Amino acid sequence: MSTATAEHHDHDDHGPAKGWTRWLYTTNHKDIGTLYLLFALVMFFIGGGMALIIRAELFQPGLQLVDPLFFNSMTTMHALVMIFGVVMPAFVGLANWMIPMMIGGPDMALPRLNNWSFWIMPFAFLLLLSTLFMEGGGPAGGWTLYAPLSLQGGDSFAFVIFSIHFMGISSVMGSINIVATIFNMRAPGMTLMKMPLFVWTWLITAYLLIAVIPVLAGAVTMLLTDRYFGTSFFSAAGGGDPVMYQHIFWFFGHPEVYILILPAFGIISSIIPTFARKPLFGYASMVYATASIAFLSFIVWAHHMFTVGMPLAGEMFFMFATMMISVPTGVKVFNWIATMWRGSMTFETPMLFAVGFLVMFTIGGLSGLMLAITPADIQYHDTYFVVAHFHYVLVPGAIYSIMAATYYWMPKWTGNMYDEKWGKIHFWVSTIFLNVLFFPMHFVGLAGMPRRIPDYSLQFADWNAVATIGAFGFGFSQLIFVYVVLKCMRGGEKATTEVWEGAEGLEWTVPSPAPYHTFEKPPVIN
Repeated sequence: MSTATAEHHDHDDHGPAKGWTRWLYTTNHKDIGTLYLLFALVMFFIGGGMALIIRAELFQPGLQLVDPLFFNSMTTMHALVMIFGVVMPAFVGLANWMIPMMIGGPDMALPRLNNWSFWIMPFAFLLLLSTLFMEGGGPAGGWTLYAPLSLQGGDSFAFVIFSIHFMGISSVMGSINIVATIFNMRAPGMTLMKMPLFVWTWLITAYLLIAVIPVLAGAVTMLLTDRYFGTSFFSAAGGGDPVMYQHIFWFFGHPEVYILILPAFGIISSIIPTFARKPLFGYASMVYATASIAFLSFIVWAHHMFTVGMPLAGEMFFMFATMMISVPTGVKVFNWIATMWRGSMTFETPMLFAVGFLVMFTIGGLSGLMLAITPADIQYHDTYFVVAHFHYVLVPGAIYSIMAATYYWMPKWTGNMYDEKWGKIHFWVSTIFLNVLFFPMHFVGLAGMPRRIPDYSLQFADWNAVATIGAFGFGFSQLIFVYVVLKCMRGGEKATTEVWEGAEGLEWTVPSPAPYHTFEKPPVIN
């Protein structure tokens, strides 16, 4: 026996790794899911802290707390941290935990790749956050890194690009793993159309990620060569075109928006049937709606660019294509409401977050429909109305669904029941402050307040003060969430095998097909 093999056996004899090495070397899908979720929670507070710096500066007109360059760094970093460091890792964590259990697989298909996908993330974000301490400060070109603005500033730029590449590698590897798992690890009899919707939404999301992350990698690499190697992809002086950067970026950026929301649709489709005690209404139409949203997301990218001087035919195409996306989204909202219709509903914390998602995500969807109208968008573009729109989609959309999923599956993960009273307090306090924070932004936006500015005209002062109060209230109310999670992890009332009594009860004990319901043809009995 070779020395290496002997050492390997010797290591095995000691049993599984203990302490911190367990987390470093783990290939267990549940451990890696937990790591992703805890990482996302830490980044949530870092990104939230940046948002509070932005709102504190905007509490009243004038420059009082930070210099404008640092303010720009905060708006840029807040978005990069929240998108790549919070929402995406949290959804990947939920996928790691739940997909193998939902499809009856023993683990993810590629466990070592899974470990590597996670451990790249902390280093990517250390790189990104370290730019704040470099000469010239962090990135200050907005999270979209539009050329030529993003090409100004200090040498932290190269580190920002490097960290984005790392995040992209992590996302693509995680997505390949999820696709491989869903196609190869399903239990016998678990056909594609019997998979829980969470698995379906993640399968479609994984394909989106694999398709568009390389596009982002290409765009930021071209920025890098423009800055350091004398190319002029985006420099008009050298024959390039800054608008081309916008096309390439948004060809990634629009599917990315759906990457941030499709897994949320899967989570809500698990929670609502459980607490309505009815099977999900229109399962097949939900699958097709998700797939059509994913397809349409590739042909609407230039609705972010109505003000660049597109030909009229281009504006018309992107306007109508964008409006088309509201059709499958409307189908999903209809199906969720139809699932709740005449159900035996109870409102435990996960259901509260799911209903909150439904109401506020729809508000964000309606303001999105307003922004799709080209002549209207030319007025709304780059105002706080846009900020209000996408925060109504992403905070009650992505963040609420992650919290709903945490409350819903935490008893399964920990074996303990969370504190229901504090969960409900967390929901209500968050929801009140969320609306105090983002709803006034519609008003100042329609009145003409531009986004991404550290100072503003006097007429916007009142609503900005209200929004800032909402921001601090919302931010600090998330400490309740941390308290509930930590309390549940440390112990508490034991969860039963069927935590939530209802139609989805089977999901807790065995990975089995959804219970038979009357929305399809009855089975033929010989």
